[in-house]
Amino acid sequence: MYPMSLHGKDLLGGPPSTLLPDEPGPRELLERGAEPADVAAAHPTSSLAWAELAENAYARGAYVECYAYARTGYHRGLDALRRSGWKGYGPVPWAHAPNRGFLRALHALGQAAGAIGENDEAARIRQFLSDSDPAAAEALGGA
Repeated sequence: MYPMSLHGKDLLGGPPSTLLPDEPGPRELLERGAEPADVAAAHPTSSLAWAELAENAYARGAYVECYAYARTGYHRGLDALRRSGWKGYGPVPWAHAPNRGFLRALHALGQAAGAIGENDEAARIRQFLSDSDPAAAEALGGA
């Protein structure tokens, strides 16, 4: 875990937290009950929309579909993280709500990887999720 101050800076000199910008369009559509596929089509860069699709597929037992949706959300999230200054490591706090789309997609990817027998990938994703923020791993129930 990274010791953080109230301002998001690591007190031991590690990388700062990465805070993604809000996605009001996708978030508001999903909150109003829009179909996740419609939201993803309208906002294809939204990790949140892809995470919703992945979670729904996983719940139906459609693990390959979940994997594909989650992989898309994960990559869209990586793009957003890099645009926000992330260097490939460091905290991505669960407490910052706009980060949750990426973290949920990451979690769904780990679940789907495990379900299709990609156990090494599932383990790497569990570690990535925990490294991003142990609170995310706890809130999502691991990978």
